[in-house]
Amino acid sequence: MIRALVVDDEPPARRRLIALLGHHPDVTVCGSCGSADEAVHAITVDRPDVVFLDVAMPGADGFTVLDELADPPAVVFVTAHTRYATRAFDVAAVDYLVKPYHRERLAMALDRLRAHLRHRRPAVGRLAVGTGGHTRLLDPAEVDYLRADGNYVRVYVGSASYPVRATLTALLSTLDSTAFLRVHRSLAVRLDRVRDVQTLRHGELALRLRNGALLISGRSYRDEVRRALGLHT
Repeated sequence: MIRALVVDDEPPARRRLIALLGHHPDVTVCGSCGSADEAVHAITVDRPDVVFLDVAMPGADGFTVLDELADPPAVVFVTAHTRYATRAFDVAAVDYLVKPYHRERLAMALDRLRAHLRHRRPAVGRLAVGTGGHTRLLDPAEVDYLRADGNYVRVYVGSASYPVRATLTALLSTLDSTAFLRVHRSLAVRLDRVRDVQTLRHGELALRLRNGALLISGRSYRDEVRRALGLHT
């Protein structure tokens, strides 16, 4: 799943782009912002895979957003102006969409983005987990889900679990974001392990995994989880 942040100072432009991205099942919009300051904060906290970034905004512009980040995500510029194109590619933008753009042009940009992320994302190696004084090397494909536990993350494989000294955010950054999704502040699941989904009374989702485990998603993650699983929101 590709996690996207939309940044544009014009609400109608944000809504249109979010609606068009909704036609692509492998893309989920994790947030939207109307200013450069909001964008820097959202990127730092949410760590999206890509930001669809307007250039000309009141106050700081889109390039300032990138300058403020130590490790910026992939960027697709979306702007009404052609004059920034050369500078955009100087900062290694994946693509440059000029408003008004058609859905076919956005689809082309997403194809470029997918190729870029495949190239940029390091090959997922094995997870080294502690078990009884020994170290076991796990293939991420074996993992059912992850749960934060103080200064550790417990990695669940079938009926067993193993501790890894890391934060959940740090551990997820080493895994394939198309395979694993955060469903709660302290939980992430391998998407192909989800067997059934039930909506609970207060809006949470109950996720039953193939191994029988039951996970409860946070309400704020509900829409993103439903999109990732191909369910209607």
